[in-house]
Amino acid sequence: MKIFLSLIILGSFLLTATVTADSSGRIYGVITTVKGDTFEGLIRWDKNEGNWVDILNGSKKVERSRKEKKSNRKKYGRDKDVSIELFGIKISGKGFYDFRSQSDLRFGHIRKMKVLDDDTVLLTLKSGQEFEVTDGSTDIGSSVREIIIEDASEGEIEFVWEDIDQIKFSEAPKGLDSELGDRLFGTIYTRRGDNFTGYVCWDYDEIFTKDILDGDEKGRRRRIKFGKIASIERYSSSGATVILKNGKEMVLKGTNDVNRSNNGIIISDPGFGQVIVKWGEFEKLEFHPATNELNYADFDGGRKLVGKVYTEDGDSYEGTIRWDNDEEYTWEILDGEYRNIDFDIEFSLIRSIAKKSRSSSIITVLDGRSFRLKGSNDVNQDNKGIFVMLDDGEEIKIDWEDFEKVEFRH
Repeated sequence: MKIFLSLIILGSFLLTATVTADSSGRIYGVITTVKGDTFEGLIRWDKNEGNWVDILNGSKKVERSRKEKKSNRKKYGRDKDVSIELFGIKISGKGFYDFRSQSDLRFGHIRKMKVLDDDTVLLTLKSGQEFEVTDGSTDIGSSVREIIIEDASEGEIEFVWEDIDQIKFSEAPKGLDSELGDRLFGTIYTRRGDNFTGYVCWDYDEIFTKDILDGDEKGRRRRIKFGKIASIERYSSSGATVILKNGKEMVLKGTNDVNRSNNGIIISDPGFGQVIVKWGEFEKLEFHPATNELNYADFDGGRKLVGKVYTEDGDSYEGTIRWDNDEEYTWEILDGEYRNIDFDIEFSLIRSIAKKSRSSSIITVLDGRSFRLKGSNDVNQDNKGIFVMLDDGEEIKIDWEDFEKVEFRH
């Protein structure tokens, strides 16, 4: 019996070790420098992105035709050209115009990234689609906080933006170990009773088990590896209760890791996108092994949005959809706010959007969860229009005041 139990324990240990060493959900690729050197391995991007589900922030240039055809609702009136006068120069409404649009996407959709200048990259997606992205906060350009690759032969290497020519992304080899530890995963609970599960980024910085949470306890500075922490709970606006895996409990204060100066806790949920919880809404975070992990192969690079749009007067239009006059692919992100929590939801995972009021919408994702979002032109009266390209080539514009709901086809 003792031998049998020993074998079970050993088997459990080996299984745990296998799961721990599995880095298939991690960002992986080959970095080529401007001098032609190449390095291959697991990649940590701007400190707070390390898995394919994490979001690269940026904006893209969007070009649109000035002429828009609306649906036949009486109050719409006739199409008309728009013209403006700027510094005495009249710009005709005929032809095209362009604007910058927020264009975030999850890393798993990207095949290649080519650096063009100190704030712009050319992205090639798995679908073959190419477009330039700029203004990426600290995700793109010389303001990136760090880009680290764990090269198999040379170890951990940190790059500055000006040193990089291009990056080709690919699936990580099975069983690859990381010097940074495992990706943090857990469930966050808010003060209003909501909870979200996914990959964790603490204070916009810490994402791995070997990253450090620091704070002061009884006048002593504590530096604790996240891998030793079982849970973190809000103690007050100026402190947090930290419970270690060995059962020890302590209250830490004095740093932005554990007080209201915390930049936010990001949960990357494989089921829809990510949420950002600020300290004022944070209640507790419990760490546990990852579930529902997505690998590089689980991302398709996106396709056109298709579905059926309904108006308040009973009309409906089916075809390819351009939401808010800028999102038209499944890899793009819808953003909004729910109970002071920031939401970024990938369109590929949205089942339907229903207008609740002038200032909010109900978003239902494929797994059945629904959220009432506000605070963004994606979900309120500032929406720039829902465009539907019909099979016969006619494009219909539906304004927010006439929009009822959309059901996406998957």
